Amino acid sequence: MNVTMRGLLRPVILIRCHMDLSSNIVVLTGAGISADSGVATFRDSGGIWAKYDYREVATPEGYAANPTLVHEFYNLRRSGLNEVEPNAAHQALAKLEIAMADAGGSLTLVTQNVDDLHERGGSKSVWHMHGELRKVRCTACGQIRHWQQDLSLKTECPACHALGTLRPHIVWFGEMPMLMDEIAEAIANADQFVSIGTSGSVYPAAGFVGEARSLGIPCMEINLEPSENAYLFDAAFYGPAAEQVPLWVERLLSSVSR
Repeated sequence: MNVTMRGLLRPVILIRCHMDLSSNIVVLTGAGISADSGVATFRDSGGIWAKYDYREVATPEGYAANPTLVHEFYNLRRSGLNEVEPNAAHQALAKLEIAMADAGGSLTLVTQNVDDLHERGGSKSVWHMHGELRKVRCTACGQIRHWQQDLSLKTECPACHALGTLRPHIVWFGEMPMLMDEIAEAIANADQFVSIGTSGSVYPAAGFVGEARSLGIPCMEINLEPSENAYLFDAAFYGPAAEQVPLWVERLLSSVSR
């Protein structure tokens, strides 16, 4: 395969990466796929953690010390979703999900992102391992529900009517990510693992490629630049996710239709 990419930073290696639509593909997405929609990232020089101390707004201890500040932080992020739209990468993954389901295969979409751009882009099954901005959880009764409005200490839980017990349904630093057993099982049964827009520095997600590789599963990275664990991938395509993901999906679909 002759591959030309914008922003190529290292040679592309293509090993065992031809897949058909009846296979099982696990896709992990990170901040890079949402960045192309204008969602602020966390770790770059102008990112969210350059403006906020994560210990104050994204830890259980920070919430216990100043829940008002934490609610204000997530209220801003939740309302900010109204200002962004899914991009071509989100839409391409939704297209691939449909095509694979029709062919008897499966696309397992795992995301580290807490926005809802995958769903709004058309994906039907999205595993949010770090939670979701547009969901809340009651610390009193445990109910999880969709939520669009602001939260405060005066907000009443619709289920148990307790006051001030609703918190963002977000995995904070020091908390266990969600769906870990399900993700491990999906990787174990995958025919290919694809990482899109991830830094390779946030665990446990950064360890998924190692798990897949240890099982002999072909691994591919699509990223703006090489991740910290780029050496573990068999294939790599570099450039904006909104450009590279649709190209990958179209290559896959066209190779099957021949």
